[in-house]
Amino acid sequence: MTDKITQWAGELQSLAQAGLYYGHDDFDRERYARIRDIAAEMVAERSGLPVEKVRDLFCGEVGYQTPKVDTRAAIFRDGRILLVRERSGRWSIPGGWCDYNISPVENTIKEAREEAGLNVSVKSLIAVQDRAKHNDPQYIYGVVKIFYLCEDEGGEFSRNIETSERRWFSEDEIPCELAEERCTLEQIMMCFEASRSENWTARFD
Repeated sequence: MTDKITQWAGELQSLAQAGLYYGHDDFDRERYARIRDIAAEMVAERSGLPVEKVRDLFCGEVGYQTPKVDTRAAIFRDGRILLVRERSGRWSIPGGWCDYNISPVENTIKEAREEAGLNVSVKSLIAVQDRAKHNDPQYIYGVVKIFYLCEDEGGEFSRNIETSERRWFSEDEIPCELAEERCTLEQIMMCFEASRSENWTARFD
């Protein structure tokens, strides 16, 4: 989990970003910029990452800081869930960052097609989660994860720049090599539970 220093650095970054966007006084903006630099230096010191790389992350967005959105497509066939093997060699539920110009549902459909070669329709909401409460490692920015139950409508898989394989797994066959920063075993089991339920109530943090 993220330690207190990194959490404080993230909060300082958020305040500085808002100040730089909404502030009008040149002297105040100079102070906010320095606060953002200090926050980046704190994260670099704590993580071992080059400070320039952290600054790029901190300076990449403007305006009031809000969480990123990650969507995941829980697709089932004959009681088995579809997972994709990522470039790291680990397995994950298909999904990814939500593009700015499409809805979460549209993004889920797009990611399933790109990563798994499947056409899907989104049937119901499984969960809306604060990533920091469920997945490691912790990120310096906030992430909202949305899991959808999807129906398989067919398609062919082709190896691509994101995934090398897709495979269907029963509940007792889930591989140990999970990309846990994207989905944990607990989250996969939650999707199985939702797929079997006739009256699933979406979970949320």
